[in-house]
Amino acid sequence: MRPNRALSAMLAGMLRDPQAASAPAAPAFTPAADILETAEGFELHVALPGVRRESVNIEFLEGQLVVSGTRPNPAQPAEAAAPADDQQPAPATPEASAAPQFRRLETNYGDFTRSFRLPDTVNATAIGAELTDGILRLMLPFDTAKVTRHRIEIR
Repeated sequence: MRPNRALSAMLAGMLRDPQAASAPAAPAFTPAADILETAEGFELHVALPGVRRESVNIEFLEGQLVVSGTRPNPAQPAEAAAPADDQQPAPATPEASAAPQFRRLETNYGDFTRSFRLPDTVNATAIGAELTDGILRLMLPFDTAKVTRHRIEIR
Protein backbone atom coordinates (compact mmCIF):
# COMPACT_ATOMS: atom_id res chain seq x y z
CA MET A 1 0.00 0.00 0.00
CA ARG A 2 1.36 3.44 -0.89
CA PRO A 3 2.05 5.81 2.02
CA ASN A 4 -0.69 8.25 0.93
CA ARG A 5 -3.27 5.47 0.83
CA ALA A 6 -2.15 4.16 4.23
CA LEU A 7 -2.56 7.61 5.75
CA SER A 8 -5.93 8.09 4.06
CA ALA A 9 -7.13 4.69 5.30
CA MET A 10 -6.00 5.48 8.85
CA LEU A 11 -7.74 8.87 8.84
CA ALA A 12 -10.91 7.38 7.38
CA GLY A 13 -10.92 4.72 10.10
CA MET A 14 -10.48 7.34 12.79
CA LEU A 15 -13.31 9.48 11.44
CA ARG A 16 -15.65 6.46 11.24
CA ASP A 17 -15.00 5.47 14.85
CA PRO A 18 -18.42 5.29 16.57
CA GLN A 19 -16.87 6.23 19.94
CA ALA A 20 -15.52 9.54 18.66
CA ALA A 21 -18.51 11.80 19.23
CA SER A 22 -20.51 9.68 21.67
CA ALA A 23 -19.24 11.07 24.98
CA PRO A 24 -19.53 14.77 25.81
CA ALA A 25 -16.71 16.44 27.70
CA ALA A 26 -16.95 16.07 31.46
CA PRO A 27 -17.55 19.36 33.34
CA ALA A 28 -14.68 18.53 35.74
CA PHE A 29 -11.60 16.37 35.91
CA THR A 30 -9.04 15.13 38.42
CA PRO A 31 -5.43 15.85 37.47
CA ALA A 32 -2.83 13.17 38.19
CA ALA A 33 -0.35 13.87 41.01
CA ASP A 34 3.00 12.43 42.09
CA ILE A 35 4.60 12.97 45.52
CA LEU A 36 8.35 12.68 46.03
CA GLU A 37 10.37 12.94 49.23
CA THR A 38 13.81 14.56 49.18
CA ALA A 39 16.29 15.46 51.92
CA GLU A 40 14.83 19.01 52.00
CA GLY A 41 11.15 18.07 52.03
CA PHE A 42 8.41 16.83 49.74
CA GLU A 43 7.72 17.67 46.10
CA LEU A 44 4.23 17.46 44.67
CA HIS A 45 3.90 17.27 40.88
CA VAL A 46 0.42 17.85 39.42
CA ALA A 47 -0.20 17.25 35.69
CA LEU A 48 -2.01 20.29 34.28
CA PRO A 49 -1.49 20.28 30.49
CA GLY A 50 -3.01 23.27 28.74
CA VAL A 51 -3.65 25.16 32.00
CA ARG A 52 -2.29 28.69 32.36
CA ARG A 53 -0.86 29.72 35.72
CA GLU A 54 -3.53 32.44 36.05
CA SER A 55 -6.14 29.66 36.06
CA VAL A 56 -4.62 27.85 39.08
CA ASN A 57 -5.28 28.64 42.74
CA ILE A 58 -3.17 27.15 45.56
CA GLU A 59 -4.15 27.52 49.21
CA PHE A 60 -3.07 26.05 52.53
CA LEU A 61 -6.12 25.61 54.72
CA GLU A 62 -6.35 23.76 58.05
CA GLY A 63 -3.49 21.38 57.36
CA GLN A 64 -4.47 20.73 53.74
CA LEU A 65 -2.95 21.99 50.53
CA VAL A 66 -5.74 22.68 48.03
CA VAL A 67 -4.96 23.03 44.31
CA SER A 68 -7.90 24.18 42.17
CA GLY A 69 -8.54 25.85 38.85
CA THR A 70 -9.96 25.47 35.37
CA ARG A 71 -8.72 23.70 32.27
CA PRO A 72 -10.36 25.35 29.24
CA ASN A 73 -11.83 23.38 26.37
CA PRO A 74 -9.71 24.25 23.31
CA ALA A 75 -12.66 23.83 20.93
CA GLN A 76 -14.64 26.48 22.79
CA PRO A 77 -13.63 30.15 22.43
CA ALA A 78 -12.64 31.74 25.75
CA GLU A 79 -15.36 34.42 25.62
CA ALA A 80 -18.05 31.82 24.84
CA ALA A 81 -16.86 29.45 27.57
CA ALA A 82 -18.05 31.57 30.47
CA PRO A 83 -20.45 34.41 29.71
CA ALA A 84 -20.95 36.88 32.55
CA ASP A 85 -24.11 36.53 34.63
CA ASP A 86 -25.57 39.74 33.23
CA GLN A 87 -24.70 38.89 29.60
CA GLN A 88 -26.55 36.68 27.21
CA PRO A 89 -24.45 34.27 25.15
CA ALA A 90 -23.29 35.81 21.90
CA PRO A 91 -25.15 34.71 18.78
CA ALA A 92 -23.41 32.21 16.53
CA THR A 93 -21.02 33.87 14.10
CA PRO A 94 -19.26 32.49 11.03
CA GLU A 95 -16.02 32.49 13.07
CA ALA A 96 -17.67 30.38 15.80
CA SER A 97 -18.98 27.87 13.28
CA ALA A 98 -15.48 27.57 11.82
CA ALA A 99 -14.08 26.57 15.24
CA PRO A 100 -12.49 23.11 15.35
CA GLN A 101 -14.72 20.19 16.27
CA PHE A 102 -13.44 17.18 18.14
CA ARG A 103 -13.49 13.88 16.30
CA ARG A 104 -12.27 12.06 19.43
CA LEU A 105 -12.09 13.38 22.98
CA GLU A 106 -10.01 11.40 25.48
CA THR A 107 -9.01 14.19 27.86
CA ASN A 108 -11.24 16.09 30.26
CA TYR A 109 -11.76 19.81 30.62
CA GLY A 110 -13.42 22.01 33.20
CA ASP A 111 -12.93 22.77 36.87
CA PHE A 112 -10.61 20.74 39.08
CA THR A 113 -9.77 20.53 42.78
CA ARG A 114 -7.21 18.35 44.53
CA SER A 115 -6.60 18.34 48.29
CA PHE A 116 -3.54 16.94 50.02
CA ARG A 117 -3.21 16.53 53.79
CA LEU A 118 0.22 17.78 54.79
CA PRO A 119 2.19 16.35 57.72
CA ASP A 120 3.14 18.63 60.61
CA THR A 121 6.77 18.44 59.47
CA VAL A 122 6.08 20.71 56.44
CA ASN A 123 6.74 24.44 56.76
CA ALA A 124 3.51 25.82 55.24
CA THR A 125 4.83 29.39 55.03
CA ALA A 126 7.77 28.32 52.82
CA ILE A 127 5.81 26.35 50.19
CA GLY A 128 6.86 27.29 46.66
CA ALA A 129 5.22 26.60 43.29
CA GLU A 130 6.11 26.76 39.61
CA LEU A 131 4.24 25.71 36.48
CA THR A 132 6.46 24.53 33.62
CA ASP A 133 5.57 22.42 30.58
CA GLY A 134 2.17 21.47 31.98
CA ILE A 135 3.51 20.26 35.33
CA LEU A 136 2.74 22.19 38.52
CA ARG A 137 5.67 21.58 40.85
CA LEU A 138 5.09 22.39 44.53
CA MET A 139 8.07 22.41 46.89
CA LEU A 140 7.04 21.54 50.45
CA PRO A 141 10.12 22.08 52.65
CA PHE A 142 10.49 20.45 56.04
CA ASP A 143 10.09 22.74 59.04
CA THR A 144 13.60 22.62 60.49
CA ALA A 145 12.65 24.73 63.53
CA LYS A 146 9.90 22.33 64.57
CA VAL A 147 11.00 19.51 66.83
CA THR A 148 9.20 16.28 66.08
CA ARG A 149 11.33 14.00 68.26
CA HIS A 150 13.73 14.77 71.03
CA ARG A 151 15.40 12.55 73.59
CA ILE A 152 15.61 13.97 77.13
CA GLU A 153 18.68 13.07 79.16
CA ILE A 154 18.15 12.32 82.86
CA ARG A 155 20.54 14.16 85.19
